[in-house]
Amino acid sequence: MLTFEEKTAIIESFPELTKKDVSLKRVNYHFEGSLYDKKTVIYHLHPNGNGFVFVGDLKKYNADNKGMLNIREASEEELREMVKDSIGILSEEEVFEEETVEEQVWNNREGQELKLIHEDTLWNIYHGINLEESYESYDEAEEYLLGEGFRTSSK
Repeated sequence: MLTFEEKTAIIESFPELTKKDVSLKRVNYHFEGSLYDKKTVIYHLHPNGNGFVFVGDLKKYNADNKGMLNIREASEEELREMVKDSIGILSEEEVFEEETVEEQVWNNREGQELKLIHEDTLWNIYHGINLEESYESYDEAEEYLLGEGFRTSSK
C-alpha cells in the first residue's frame, strides 16, 4: 500500500488538480477545468492512506453508486490511471452512441405489436396510436420491451 505522502506526490504530479484541505486532516483534489458541476477527482484522501477517486461509470472499475472508487490499496500505476481517467471524464463532452434506428416493430408470442419510435430526444413505445412508455435511451426502451416478452426481427 502506498503511503499518504506517496499518494499525494502522485496526485500532485497532475498540474491540472488543485488541493483543497477538508476536515480531519483529509484533502480533496479538484479539477477546475471540468466541463461539469462535478470537479472533485480525489475525495477525502486521509493520512492513513484511505481515500476515493471519481471514476464515474467507467466499466473497467467497480465504483460505488456515486462513481467513487476506494484507493487505499491502489498501486502507483493504478492510481495514475484512475486520476487520468477521472480528468478525462470531466474534460470531455459526453457523447451518446444511440442506435440510428428511427422506428421498429416489436411483437410478442401472443401476436401483440408495439412500435418503438425515436422522436425528438425520446424513444417512445406505442400500442396502436396510444403512447405506452417513453425512455431517454434506446437501451432503456429495449430493456423494457425484452422484459415484457417482445422481440424485433431486426435484432
